[in-house]
Amino acid sequence: MLPEAPRDHQDLTARFAWAIPPRFNIAAACCDAWADGSGRIALMHLGADGRLDVWSFDRLREASCRLANVLASRGVARGDRVGILLPQRPETAVAHLAAYRLGAIAVPLFVLFGPEALEYRLADSGAAAVVTDAEGVAKLAGLRARLPALATVLSVEGAGEAAEDAVRLMERAAAERTPADTSADDPALIIYTSGTTGPPKGALHAHRVLLGHLPGVELPHELFPRPGDLFWTPADWAWIGGLLDVLLPSLFHGVPVIAHRMAKFDPEAAFALMARHAVRNVFMPATALRMLRAATPPPGLALRSVASGGETLGEELLEWGRAAFGLTINEFYGQTECNLVVSNCAGLYPVRPGSMGRPVPGHEVAVIGPDGTPLPPGALGDIAIRRPDPVMFLGYWNDPEATARKFRGDWLVTGDQGTMDADGYLRFVGRDDDVITSAGYRIGPGEIEDCLNRHPAVLMSAAVGKPDALRTEIVKAFVVLRAGVAPSEALAREIQDFVRARLAAHEYPREIAFVDALPLTTTGKIIRRALREAERAVTEQSRTGRV
Repeated sequence: MLPEAPRDHQDLTARFAWAIPPRFNIAAACCDAWADGSGRIALMHLGADGRLDVWSFDRLREASCRLANVLASRGVARGDRVGILLPQRPETAVAHLAAYRLGAIAVPLFVLFGPEALEYRLADSGAAAVVTDAEGVAKLAGLRARLPALATVLSVEGAGEAAEDAVRLMERAAAERTPADTSADDPALIIYTSGTTGPPKGALHAHRVLLGHLPGVELPHELFPRPGDLFWTPADWAWIGGLLDVLLPSLFHGVPVIAHRMAKFDPEAAFALMARHAVRNVFMPATALRMLRAATPPPGLALRSVASGGETLGEELLEWGRAAFGLTINEFYGQTECNLVVSNCAGLYPVRPGSMGRPVPGHEVAVIGPDGTPLPPGALGDIAIRRPDPVMFLGYWNDPEATARKFRGDWLVTGDQGTMDADGYLRFVGRDDDVITSAGYRIGPGEIEDCLNRHPAVLMSAAVGKPDALRTEIVKAFVVLRAGVAPSEALAREIQDFVRARLAAHEYPREIAFVDALPLTTTGKIIRRALREAERAVTEQSRTGRV
C-alpha cells in the first residue's frame, strides 16, 4: 500500500517499501479480514430487473466456505484448477474466494466465449471443476467428452446436463473452512491473455499478485480508499482489469463494489447506474469512455476518481473528462503478465496528454534496447519491467519456452514500444508489430488516432500500416463516424488535412476507410493486427492478380 499523505511523486517513491508477508492468502485478506459480524457491505448486486441485492462480508465468507467444502467433497484439492464461468454477480466472487480458500487455482472465463475458446482454456489448464450458471452449463454440455480432467460442473442456477445444483449442495455443506496456509508465492490464479499475438497463454499468478496491484490501484484512484468510496467497472471480472484492478483490491480495502452484468455496454445505462447509486470510483476502458462521450452526463454524479487503461486516452478524452466529470481521468498501464506498473495521479503530479504516467512506486520500469540496456530519455525502445516484482506473473502455464522469451535478462519485455522523458513520464507508441514504417520514419498509431478522434465527425479510429512499394508502408486510417454523420470523399480529405495540419506530413493517413465498427478484443482493445492483415491480403491479391 502507498504511504499516507504523500506530497508528490518524488516523496511517494522515496517513502514507499513493499511489505509482502511470507504467508498470504487472498481469501483471508479480501473476505475473512472484514467478516467480523458487523454486516459491512462487500457487494451490491444490481440485477437485470433493477433490484439490488446487498451482500455483507459475513455473507460472502459463509458462502465461500460452503462452496469450498462442496468443491473439496468433489475431490478438488490444493493446486487443482477451478474454472469460473460467470458474469459480474456475487457468486463469481464467492467462487474465487472458495478456490483461494482451498489453495486451488482459479481460472476466470469470459461468459461471451464460444465453445472453442472455452475448450482451449479448460483443456490447457486441466481444470478439474467449473462453477457456472445455466447459460454456461449449456455451453459446456457439448465439451465434456473432450475434457477428461473436468470431473465437476456446479451450476448456481440449478442442476442440468451433467451439472450439479451448487446452491442446494452449499445449503448442506459446512459453513466453516479455514483458508489454506499458502505462501505469498503459491499459485492462485491463471488469467489467459486475450490472444492478440497468437494463441492465448495462461499467465500464472501467485497470491502476492493482489498486494502487487494495490499501489497501482490506489494511485490512479487518487489515493484510494477514502471514506464513502464505492467502486464499479463495466469491465468483466473474468479479465485482469475487472478482477485485479477493481474487485479484489476493493474487497481487500473493505470497500463495496457494485456487481452488474452489461451484456453490451450502454452509455446511457452506465451514466444512470453511476448517478443512481452514487458511484465514487470507476475503472472505464478508453473504448467505453469514447461511447460515454456521445451521451449526456446526468446531474448528481458523485464520482471522485475515474481511471482508464488498455488504450491511450489522448488529449481529447482528457479534456472531455474534465468537462463531463469535473476531474481528470487518470490513465494507467500494465498487461496481464505484469499489471498496473505505470500510472497518472492528477492530485499529486501533472497529467501530460499522451503520457501513461510515471512508474508506480515499487516497480522499476524502463525503455530498453535490444541488448537489455535502458535507453536515454526520448529514445524509442521496448517498455520493460525489472524482476523480481510482486505483481509479475510466475510464468506461462505449461509453457516454459514462452516464459523465457518474455524476458531479456532480468527485464520482462512487454512487447510494447514507447519512450520515457527525463521526468519519468512514459509514452506508449504501439505494439512491436503496430509500429508503422513509412519512408524511413517509425510512426506509432496512438498519436495519429488521438488526433483523428479530436475531429468532430469521428467517434473512433484505428491507424495501421498498409504495404506500399515506394514508402514500405503508408498510414491508413479506419474511421467510425459519429451518429448522423455521412461518409464522403470530401469528409475524408477534411480529416486528412485535419491530421496533417496538427501532426506532420509523414504521419497523416494517406488513405481513409469509413467503417461501421472496429475489430475489438473482448476487453475492448482495437485489434490492429486484423486490419493490417486484411490490407496485406488485399495488396497481395492485387500484386498477383488472384482474387
